[in-house]
Amino acid sequence: MNEKLSISLPSEMVAAIKSRVDAGAYTSTSEVLRAAVRVWLREEEEYQERIAAIRQKVQASLDDPRPNLSGHEVKQRLEAFFDKRR
Repeated sequence: MNEKLSISLPSEMVAAIKSRVDAGAYTSTSEVLRAAVRVWLREEEEYQERIAAIRQKVQASLDDPRPNLSGHEVKQRLEAFFDKRR
């Protein structure tokens, strides 16, 4: 079921929406806004998935029983790694 919604937009956004409708890319301003909301929802979902993946990696790191490395040890290992690649 469709529901009407009244919004205020800056004139630049209104001009961009009308331009896309006038160019035939969309049949109405409502179609432009529905497409924009679909993109926004998809981006939000992808963002939440990325955050969940990062949280899983952080938790896996926290749960890792191996000893932590100091900054100095990390630097030494990275230098050794890159020295091998040269």
